[in-house]
Amino acid sequence: MRILFLFAALVFIVSCKQQADIVYVNAKIWTGDSSRPAASVLAVKNGMIVYVGDDASNLAAGQTVDLGGKLMLPGFTDNHTHFLSAGYGLSSVKLKDAMTKQEFISRIAEFCRTKPDQTWVMEGGWDHENWGGELPSHEWVDSVTGDHPLFISRYDGHMAFANSKAMALAGVNSSTRSPEGGVIEKNTKGEPTGIFKDAAMNLILKAVPDPTEKQLDEYFDAAARHAVMRGVTQVNDMSSYGGWLDLETYRRASGTDRMILRMYSFVPLATWERLDSFVQKNGRGDDLLKWGGLKGYVDGSLGSTTAWFHQPYLDDPSTSGLFITDTSLLRKWVLGADKAGLHLAVHAIGDRANDFILAVYAEAEKLNGPRDRRSRVEHAQHVNPLTIENFARQGVIASMHPYHLYDDGIWAAKRLDSARLKGTYAFRSMLNKGVQITFGSDWPVAPIDPLYGIYASTTRITGDGKNPGGWFPEEKLTVEEAVRAYTVSNARATLMDGKTGIIREGYQADVTVLNEDIFTIAPEQIKNVKVLRTIMKGREVFLSKD
Repeated sequence: MRILFLFAALVFIVSCKQQADIVYVNAKIWTGDSSRPAASVLAVKNGMIVYVGDDASNLAAGQTVDLGGKLMLPGFTDNHTHFLSAGYGLSSVKLKDAMTKQEFISRIAEFCRTKPDQTWVMEGGWDHENWGGELPSHEWVDSVTGDHPLFISRYDGHMAFANSKAMALAGVNSSTRSPEGGVIEKNTKGEPTGIFKDAAMNLILKAVPDPTEKQLDEYFDAAARHAVMRGVTQVNDMSSYGGWLDLETYRRASGTDRMILRMYSFVPLATWERLDSFVQKNGRGDDLLKWGGLKGYVDGSLGSTTAWFHQPYLDDPSTSGLFITDTSLLRKWVLGADKAGLHLAVHAIGDRANDFILAVYAEAEKLNGPRDRRSRVEHAQHVNPLTIENFARQGVIASMHPYHLYDDGIWAAKRLDSARLKGTYAFRSMLNKGVQITFGSDWPVAPIDPLYGIYASTTRITGDGKNPGGWFPEEKLTVEEAVRAYTVSNARATLMDGKTGIIREGYQADVTVLNEDIFTIAPEQIKNVKVLRTIMKGREVFLSKD
């Protein structure tokens, strides 16, 4: 009888405890939640956070994990990627750190030897500034690429380089004219050199066959594995293959074990009417895969001298950049998409581009009435004080990519005067004015690793080592501000606030665990910190072997 009583008492005690699938204890948790900023215990059940605090005694868990005092953060969101092309690029030729013309050529030659004839060679991520600024010409590589059509992107994605084989397949020759919003570079004889900027890249891309579904699935799987290893649990994808092929790739993965991170898929702004119909028929997805966002372009990039400025470039006074999209069309699309209630994210890098899109957003609000839009400017890279005031007044989100300054800061002074450089990646000025800033990578333009972005925004060190105290150091952020831009703020910009971005009871169990406390180490060391665990919806999608 006594044994039965003790058993019943034990059952009663266990039943009174809060049930959980897994409990993490002995953690150093930064929650992002102002009502409970720190904790040491996290409990998860059915993919949701059911307890955050410091007392595990009232928890009954199927599994308990002791984190040994390691730092736990909300899972990182990357606000801007080109996810499938980045997945492809993981197995393509690597040119970002090719520091000489000969090394550039040699890497291409070696890569082509490993691939079957007729295979297109894409991505690459080269940077002509590495060898002094001379742009490549097809004569550099025609003899080493054989029967491979080659069309490799500069790392910013706004300029690409073709060999003769690729140009022949695309029907590009000396009589081909530069399209509106793009430039075909030609030599003194009027022949294309192989360099195509912005809209001109489409002349070659139209000759590139679409990847198969199998290939796209492989690109997704490779990119997803790479991302979660870096603590990323949620990605905004700005498309690689026209947006709609990308979305269908994610829809194939959704609902399977392959979906190891959350996706928000944006399609091109020019297709807003198609998206409007698609949303009316299919809704906007769910918390694992969302759609309903549109990506547009005003201008190009600083590195390709196609970012649109009010004043000319210092190193090319003949141009102040390009508007990639006809401005009247862009305005028409924004006003129509806004009226339909779709989510807008438009690329603007130069100061004139930022001013233009903010004015169009203001017109849309005046025309279509007030509502919670969360309109975004992607990059918001070069701004002046009045532009920052307009961001704040209009409530437009600055979707920024801090690791770009690590690269651009090496050579940006060639392009811009000091007055314009002061408004480059103006993180602190924006925050001080109340602008919501969110962070990401623009992967494959920059590494998807959020710790690199936190490092860049808190140190503003450039890749040449010439700014050890920071490039325009007055724009530095604190580590906590940078982490918020990757978590709390990104959840709002991704329309996932109330669900992710904070470690709080009732939220999705998306967290990452680091091997160092980035709040206490020197910011210069943050880029060396490693991810130990990545957990998405309570599922451990990455576990370090170290």
